[in-house]
Formats: sequence, structure tokens, C-alpha cells
Amino acid sequence: MCVLASLLAVVPAVPAAAASQSNHNPNNYLALGDSVPFGFNPLLTQPGVNPKVFVGYPQLASDLFRPRKKVFNASCPGETSTSLITGGRPDNGCQDYREFIGPLHVAYSGSQLDYAKSYVAANPQTGLVTITIGANDLFLLLDRCNSDPSCIIAGFHGLLTTLASNLTTIYSTLRQAGFQGEFVAVTYYSLNYLSDPLGTAVISVLDNTLGEVTQAFGGKVADGFGAFQAAAAGFGGDSCAAGLLIHLTPSTCDVHPSPDGAALLASALQGAAA
Repeated sequence: MCVLASLLAVVPAVPAAAASQSNHNPNNYLALGDSVPFGFNPLLTQPGVNPKVFVGYPQLASDLFRPRKKVFNASCPGETSTSLITGGRPDNGCQDYREFIGPLHVAYSGSQLDYAKSYVAANPQTGLVTITIGANDLFLLLDRCNSDPSCIIAGFHGLLTTLASNLTTIYSTLRQAGFQGEFVAVTYYSLNYLSDPLGTAVISVLDNTLGEVTQAFGGKVADGFGAFQAAAAGFGGDSCAAGLLIHLTPSTCDVHPSPDGAALLASALQGAAA
């Protein structure tokens, strides 16, 4: 806890082929990011798994819009903001997933950004691009520092700077490729809003960076953090007890959203993008 408290004290307030035929449909929706939009579920993961078993908020949100949006979900479990651009390691498991587990929701070689660039160039009337990215940047920092407080404190400020720079690269690249639609960032949530106030604050700061850069490009923020917080309020702030995370046992949860949690994120997205 002292590490996180010190960490917060130094934080400032603030080539792939497109997997669709070229068209001019403004209801096309491109989803980018990590395991949260992918819909990752560790209980379903085995070599050769069909990606259709993983249902993230993009698939759920597409059904909430009228007319319905056609989603192209390029997200990859374990993607960091840097590996999304480069398509290489270090990441937090994206390349291993692609190599050893199974295909993604859409097929592409190279980086996620390469795919996104090709996709918007081929589909210039795409109306919506969403992104959730940055949590794996944090997980890599924690692993790299091996619980060394000074390393974590020093690294977190750099992490936020890198995240902001990478988001700028991602958004700029897509605008230059011809995307004229709307960017929406879907923010992360806390595992426990009350019993882990410092961890909650760290996620909030990460979300702030994600949101601020998105808004600087004229985009919007879907408040996944607030949606989970409200739903968990009647359960002592515990997202697991509220049924928003995937249960591993009756009393323990994984960090990924359950179907109910993914539905909350989808609703937040639909509300922000409407």
C-alpha cells in the first residue's frame, strides 16, 4: 500500500489486410484493444479455441445501436499500447495467444494498428472506433519491477507518458488513413472500489490518461469505471461479489468481465456514442 501511495503522489493530474470487403457503411464499427474488448475468459481458453466463444463488450454493444452496427473486433488478449503499434514483444501475452492458442475475432498478420489502418482505408465511412488499452502496460511494469517500490514509482510516470504518446500515434494514424468517424475510449474498472482504494486510484489515473488523449482527438469516453462502481455499490464495492467478473470459484474471480460486466461496458459505450 505504501508503494501505491507513493506512486500516486508523483502522478500528474492528468501490413495487414483489412478483414472486410471495401464498403461505405457508416454503421461499421472497429474495436481495438486488449482482453477486455476481446471478451477473454480463462475458463474457455485451450489451444484451437474458436474465437466466437469469447464475447466482449463490442459484440454486445453492436446490438444496442439502431441501426445495428457491424463490428470488426481486432483486439488481442495481452496487448499493450506499444505492442498494438509494433505487433511484437514485449507484450503481456498477445503474440503467445496468436501463436499457441487460437485466432482472433478478425484475421490479420502484423500489428493491430496495421490492421486498423488498412481497415479504415478500405472502409472510409466507418462510423465508430473504440479502444480499451493500458492495463497490460501496468501489469508489465509490476512484473518488471518485481515488487521494488522505487522501480514501480519511477516507472508509473513513464508508463503514463508512453500510453499518452502511443494513443496519439494510434489516433493520428487512423485519421491520416482516412477515418472521419468517432473515437470512444471505454475505461477500466476497479476490482474492489472500497477495500482497495489505492489500486482503484491507480486505475482511475490510467483511465484519465486514456480519456484525456481521446478527448483531445474529439472523441468521447464511455465510463466503464463508473458503471462498475455503481453496480458494485450494493456489494461493498466488490466487483466480484456483484457478479461483474468471471468467477473462478464461488468466492474468487478473475480480472476479466463476466457476461454481466461486459453488458455494463456495452451499455456505457452505447450511451457515450449515441
